[in-house]
Amino acid sequence: MADRGLGLFPRFSGAVLRVAAACLSGVKREGFENIPATGPVLVICNHASNADGMLLMAYVVPAMKRQMRWLGKEEALRWPVFGWAMRQNGVFGVRRGAGDLEAFKMAKGVLDEGGILTIFPEGTRSPTGALQEVKEGATVLAVRSAAPILPIAIVGSQRFWPKGKLLFRPGRRMTVRVGEPFTLIMPKGADRHESLRAATAQMMRHVAELLPEEQRGVYADECDT
Repeated sequence: MADRGLGLFPRFSGAVLRVAAACLSGVKREGFENIPATGPVLVICNHASNADGMLLMAYVVPAMKRQMRWLGKEEALRWPVFGWAMRQNGVFGVRRGAGDLEAFKMAKGVLDEGGILTIFPEGTRSPTGALQEVKEGATVLAVRSAAPILPIAIVGSQRFWPKGKLLFRPGRRMTVRVGEPFTLIMPKGADRHESLRAATAQMMRHVAELLPEEQRGVYADECDT
């Protein structure tokens, strides 16, 4: 079963990362009461920094108290030590820039078995910290799985560890904000592409509404509808 208790290594990783966060930054947590206690959960989160995944491991995974699986870039899993640690924390690889059917089946399988799956729908870090246009694969997974979606916004991580910078900047405060779960329904229409576009906008609106205006990016207008 995909839905099982939190293992020793994720517990250890979370503890180490919380200590590091306390020493290097200040992290505020909001909305953690929205985290479902049981059943399948598709976690979607904005991606502005290398710190994002670490913050989820440090705070969200322990709050869920269950094993979490992640979609991550395949090449990162081949890195010495770091790649091994990612695998121990439930990350499995997806080939960016190509349709990875195997990864999609694995991802859907996690949700079908009642587990937790985390994805960054943007696919890569934003160079500005603002939301980028999302790929259709994330929307298709959300619709076909019919799993409850838990939106999470990480605020300010782009100032702590900007994309393209080797070193982080201590002292920058960040917020991990959890929204209310929802279920995504594909809008009916003759044109599949337009239906997917509308469903994607609907999905990302839940993340954008948790972000400050300067981080809403291409989905800023969705927050006004």
